[in-house]
Formats: sequence, C-alpha cells, structure tokens
Amino acid sequence: MTRAPRKLEDAAIAIALGGGYTTWLLRTVKDLGYARDEGFYFQAASAYGRWFEQLFAHPGAAIERRAVDMAWSANHEHPALIKSLFALSSLFLQKKWHLFAMDGTSYRFPAMALAGLAVALIYLWSAEARGRVAGVAAALAFALMPRVFFQAHLACFDVPIVAMWTLGAYAYWRALRHGGVLAPIAAGVAFGLALDTKHNSWFLPIACTAHFVALHAWAALSRTRLRDLLPEPAAPPAQPVRRRAFFALAAMGLVGPLVFWALWPWIWREPVARVREYALFHLNHEYYNMEFLGKNYWIAPMPRAYAWVMTLGTVPGVTLLLFAVGFTSRARVWLGGAVDRLRGRAATARVADAAGTDLLWLLALLVNYAAWLSPRTPIFGGTKHWMTAYPFLALFAGVGFDAVVRVARRELFRLRRRRAAVRRLAASGWAAAAIMGAAVVAAPLVETARSHPWGLSAYTPLVGGAPGAASLGLNRTFWGYATGAAAGFINAGAPRGGTVYIHDTAFQSWEMLLRDGRIRRDVRGVWSIAGADVGLYHHEKHMLGQEYQNWVAFGTLRPAYIGGLDGVPVILVYEDPRVAKRSGQRQ
Repeated sequence: MTRAPRKLEDAAIAIALGGGYTTWLLRTVKDLGYARDEGFYFQAASAYGRWFEQLFAHPGAAIERRAVDMAWSANHEHPALIKSLFALSSLFLQKKWHLFAMDGTSYRFPAMALAGLAVALIYLWSAEARGRVAGVAAALAFALMPRVFFQAHLACFDVPIVAMWTLGAYAYWRALRHGGVLAPIAAGVAFGLALDTKHNSWFLPIACTAHFVALHAWAALSRTRLRDLLPEPAAPPAQPVRRRAFFALAAMGLVGPLVFWALWPWIWREPVARVREYALFHLNHEYYNMEFLGKNYWIAPMPRAYAWVMTLGTVPGVTLLLFAVGFTSRARVWLGGAVDRLRGRAATARVADAAGTDLLWLLALLVNYAAWLSPRTPIFGGTKHWMTAYPFLALFAGVGFDAVVRVARRELFRLRRRRAAVRRLAASGWAAAAIMGAAVVAAPLVETARSHPWGLSAYTPLVGGAPGAASLGLNRTFWGYATGAAAGFINAGAPRGGTVYIHDTAFQSWEMLLRDGRIRRDVRGVWSIAGADVGLYHHEKHMLGQEYQNWVAFGTLRPAYIGGLDGVPVILVYEDPRVAKRSGQRQ
C-alpha cells in the first residue's frame, strides 16, 4: 500500500476509535453525578463565558485590565485552556445550538472529546511505530480502564492533560522521526497547550530532555571500547536525529511558553508574578485525606507504595499482563541485538529504531510515576495524578498483544497441514488478531461497563473487586459525585420544598443537578444536618463522624437508601422519620 492511502486508512481508524469512545461517554454521562471540582469549574467557566461574550461584542473593552481581571480571577490557581473550552461549549453548543439534553453535559463535552482524542492519538502513534494490530490493542487498552472511563466524563482537567501530554510526546517523537521545519513548531505548540491545561505538563520536557540525553549517551557509548558488546542500530542515533531532538526541545522551550501566555488572559499583564503564584500553589499544595490499606493519611509522609498498589488494583489485569509481555518483548529485541553483536553477527535486523521509540515510552511512563516516589508528594486525588502514564502503559500493552498474536499465528502455521480451517485462520492475520482481541477485551470491557457510575469505587479482581478493596481498606469514594446516583430516591422521598444536607457535594455541583432537572427544583441543598429533611453521607474513612451526626439528627441508625457497587456502600441517605411517615415513605 502506498503511503498516502495508508495514512488515510489510519486516520479513519483513529477517528472511529476516538469518535466511538466519545459517543460512549456521551451516552452514559446522564448517570453520573457532578464531582466537587466540577462545581468550581462550572463557576469559573461561567465567568469566562461572560468575558467571551464581551470579547465578541466589544473586543476593546474586553481586553482592558479591569475586565480581564474581573473575569479571569475565578479559579486562577489553574490554567485557562480547558475551562475556556467548557465556556465556549456552553455558549455555542448549548445556549446557541441546544445540542445537549442537560446544561452540565455542555461543560463536560470538551473533556469527553479530548478523551476521544487521546484514544485516537494512542492508535496513531502505535500504528506508525509498531503496526495496526498493536495500535488498535493499545487504544482499547487505554479506553477500557475503569478509572480512565470515569474521569473522561468529568468537566475536569485530568483526562485533558492525558490527551495533551500524549500529544506533546507524540509531536516530539514525530519531529525526531520525520524532521522538517513544522514538526518542531508543532511540538512547541503541543507543549504550550499542555502547559495551559494542568501542571502535570511540567514533566513533559523532563521526559523529552532525558530522551535527548540518552540519544547522545548511546551515540557516545557506541564509539567506546564497549561498542562490540552493544547493539548497533541500522540507523543509530546519528547527528541528524540528535539535531532534530535539539530543535524540538528548543521549540518546546520557546514556543510553548508563548502559547501558554497567549491562551491565559489572567497572566497577560503580570506573567512573572502570577505564574509564580500558580506554581507555588501546586508546589505547596495542601494535603487531603486518603485511605490506604485501612489507614487514613492526611499529612506527610505518604506511603511510597501507594501509586504502584493502586495501579495494580485499578488497571485491568490483562492490560498489565500485556504491558509486561510488550515491555519484555522489546527488551529482548535490544538484548538480542547485543548478543548478536557479541557473537559477531549483524544486529541491524533486530534493532532499527533511530527515534528511540521504546526508550521514549519508558521514560514517559517512569517520569509520570516519579513524583510518587517521594513520601512528601501530596496524594489528594488517587489514580488521576499519574494517569498521564497510562497511554504509555497502553502502548507497551499494544506491543504485547501484537507479540502474542504473532506467536499464535506461528503456532497455527505449524498445524496448517492438519485442518483447512486452521490453515485459513493462520493465513489471515486480522482474523487471528480479532479472535484473540475479543478474548483480551472482554474482561476490561465488562469491568469498565459495570463500574459505571461508581468509577472511583471500581477495583479489579486482583484485589477482589470493590468488596475486596473495601476489606483491604482502599479508598471507596471522594468528591461527592455519588449524589447523582441518589437523585431518584431524593426526588421520591423529599417533601415539597424540603431540604437536603448535601455533605461532600459542592454547592455549585448541586445547583447543576437542579439546572439539569435531575433533582426537583423545589428541593433545597443545605450545609447543616440539623433541621434537614434528608441527609447524605458519602463514605470516606475520615468522614465517619458525618454518619454519626445523621444518626443523631434523625434518631435512627438505619439509612433509607444505600447506593454502591457490588454490595459495597458508597452513598447512604438518611431521612427524618417524621417526614418519611407523613410522606408515606418507609422508615
């Protein structure tokens, strides 16, 4: 196949995978309540939206300092790009064109679209580097992680930074692989978009710089006396490749900050002071409560094993296994090249990747986990903090799947003389890949589908699922999003004009439930259990006192409603027995 048609086919596959994932997210979003942080971003996006309306009507007035500061001071501890997309989506897709059934979905849609972009990028990168079978497997491995699926629904920055981080790393890799003038500029723009998404972007140049240094070290090492013990790539990290890496890094350092500045009006006039304030906010972030193996952590030191244990407990086991197979298979390629070289044989057939693809993937994965090696790193949001590593885990998993398919085809060829059906199956690479792929995808698909809408309570069979994780003392939920799951009970049980103690749900998130019509508009959210008709309790170890307060306020130990995953309580709803009796509800 010529290069142009192949590119078109790969683009079509990427669009199908990314578009299909975004569609799935849109079809399931109505079941998911609004997380705490979403409420704050709704409020900020509304302020930005009013500024955009002023910009379109009176651009001169909009860019005056007073107007900019008034609008963009909202939630200025986070960059502006994604909240700007939330605002524009609400302005155009909802208020102008009325595309969504709920207002909240219009704010959430940009993050869902970026989740689809992440899936598409993973396919494109893997297909270009390791083939289409690996590409499809890698894209699905990432998409079918229950925690990724949960986060991909939210009007937050966690999946958007995954997409931007992947875009930046992919653009850097393409600059090395293809050269040209535009490729480094694209890497710089991608880094700027990542900078304006979330502070995880700070790790991207670290990974790329480490890769650049490794290319130089490899080239230098190949000229030493050890060169006979090392594999010699068909196209070693020669001067052109290293020069391309330098230009890509230079563009990231020059173009990236300019894009960051241009897209964040808050820092237009005081860039140094306000960027410093932003950086210090995250470098000195407060600690939140997090339960891990039965202990509640709220101050340093945090356990070093947290990120690794949570990865093992939340990423589907077959994906982790394929990652191990993929990483091992690529390591064997390089080690095999070294052995060939040692024995005096040419290693060019084994090692032929001038862009150092495997090394870049490995460095990107390790850099995104590195922060959690420090016991002083504040862990306040669980798996979302190292989710930028998951695309690279998935890329290696795609390589692993491709390796397994190749072995399976080879074994089928050995049996081809016995049965014609086996011979035909062996001759068709895609048929074998499809059959094996169905087997590999089945478990992650079921795990992901069953986890909804309780994504933060989802754990894999490796730790016994949600019940096993609860017994082990792993965190069950946070962010107060489970209120959405109790909406039906609240609507049926709360008296007319009644009040609900909303516990861990941000008031702005509660208001969005009212705007969407998911909670009756006559029901009021309140911050005190005393005097409320209904009380919510989102289970977290450090919030047990809130449940006791419900018992005292309502004079009962018996919740009127329990919602959760696989029998594990996540949200409990208590109600005033007198109100329940008057309204005909059971006590």
